[in-house]
Formats: sequence, C-alpha cells, structure tokens
Amino acid sequence: MSAPARAKAPQEAWDTLSQAERDAAYNNNAAVADSAAWVAARDAAAAAYRAAHPARLDIPYGAGARQKLDLFPGAAGAPTLVFIHGGYWQRNSREVFAHYAAGLAAHGWSVALPGYSLAPEARLADIVAEIGGALDLLAHGGRGLGAGGPLVLSGWSAGAQLALMHLDHPAVAAGLAISGVYELAPLRDTFLNAALDLSDDEIERFSPLRLPSSGKPLVIAYGTGEVPALVHDSEALAARRVAAGVPVSLRPIAGANHFSILDALRDPAGRLARAALDLVSGVLR
Repeated sequence: MSAPARAKAPQEAWDTLSQAERDAAYNNNAAVADSAAWVAARDAAAAAYRAAHPARLDIPYGAGARQKLDLFPGAAGAPTLVFIHGGYWQRNSREVFAHYAAGLAAHGWSVALPGYSLAPEARLADIVAEIGGALDLLAHGGRGLGAGGPLVLSGWSAGAQLALMHLDHPAVAAGLAISGVYELAPLRDTFLNAALDLSDDEIERFSPLRLPSSGKPLVIAYGTGEVPALVHDSEALAARRVAAGVPVSLRPIAGANHFSILDALRDPAGRLARAALDLVSGVLR
C-alpha cells in the first residue's frame, strides 16, 4: 500500500499552533462551508427512511435512554452491517443516520444502528462499553431479530473509533472505519474536551493508534476533502496495520468531505458499500 503525499497534519507541529488553529483542526462543521445544509438534508432523509421501515426500531440493549438500536432486516442469513454514528461522542443520534442503510439493504443485507449515551453525561469508557452491549445483543439474539449473518462493524467519525474498539468482538467478522479519529491526545487541547474531559488513561486505552492491531480484515476510508488531522490518522492507522502484517485496505474517496463521504455508503454502487461487500467476499483491494 502506498499513501499519497498529504499536507502536514496538526499532530506534526501541534505545539506551534494557536488555540484557534487547534480548534479548527478538528472542527468538521466549520471546514465544510455548507455543513448546515448537509446536516438538514441528512436529518430529513433519515426521518423518511425510518418512516418507511418502522418494523424494528428502538430495540433496547440496555437500561439507558439511548441504549437502543434500530434494525433494518435483510434476507435470511445475509450479513449485517453495524453502523455507529459519530459526533465526537457528544452529539447526534442513530436516528439521523437511518437512510445510510439503503446501500447495503439493496444487496439484501441487514443493517443495525446502535445508539449510545453522550458526553458529558457519560465517560468515554462508558460509551465504549455500551457499544459492546449492543454487539452482544446482536450476537446472541440477532437471528431472532433478523440479523443472523456475519457482522461487519462500521462507524463514521467518532463512530469509527468505537468500531475499532470492538473489532475483536467474537461476533464481528470485519471492520469498515470511515473518517475516524484514531489518536485522542490532541482533542484534549481543543474545544471538544469541554464535554469529554479526557484523562491520560482514556487517551491511552481508547486511541486505536496506541493499541495492538486486530487481525481481522479492516477497510479504512476517508474523504480527500477532510480536515488533514483525520486524513493523517487514517493513513497512520493503515500504515501501522501494514507494518503489523494484518489485513487492511486504505480507500481515499476522491473529493468527499466529512459529510458527503457517507453518500458512498448510501449508494448501492458506492465505494463504501462495495468495501463492505469486499470484506465479506474476502477481497481487499
């Protein structure tokens, strides 16, 4: 695998940056000029999709108000994509990402979208544990729910970090990490830490770039229009897996920004939908 040359990531000269520059390095909304329009269109499309597929929504996997998942069942025995939403562990919900199930649903897959508690009400350790609970429900009760095939664990942005925390779950066959944050230390120096209040222990335990690489196949995707910090993390994670000799495919999505990249999952022929299909077929390109 050869990675394209990129602009320097903030991590490479972090101490030289002003507070405003550090905040901007991880501010995806500010980096996309029409992000508000993207979010509004996303929310409307998701509401329409949930209304059209109401059968298996709000399935509890724990006692918390947000410890629920939506399941869009596919063909019997088909694979299941588990998609974890992002929002820097402090905003968004599973409901506003429902329509991204459409791409793999067109191939007969089931798609599950777990919710989770948000910071500051929940610590990062609690959030990570909640995703494990959702996977346990799918592993032990998935067939009865309509999700009996192999699980491909995916996530976007903060959801990609959460997915990587559970790639070694026994029910998970492979992973698809999209536009993720894989080193948490810089976040402590940004506006995002007001809610997260990251500790040294959390940074060490939950930064994928500091952890051993799972041997399970993984596709790492990012948009070429993303902020450099996320591009840096994606390329660094892929390089780390190459060095460890474990299966990985790095897939830059040309021209995509942090919001538009998920259209490649919604589209049945999109590169992210194809990536999930490749993971199940055992072909990593």
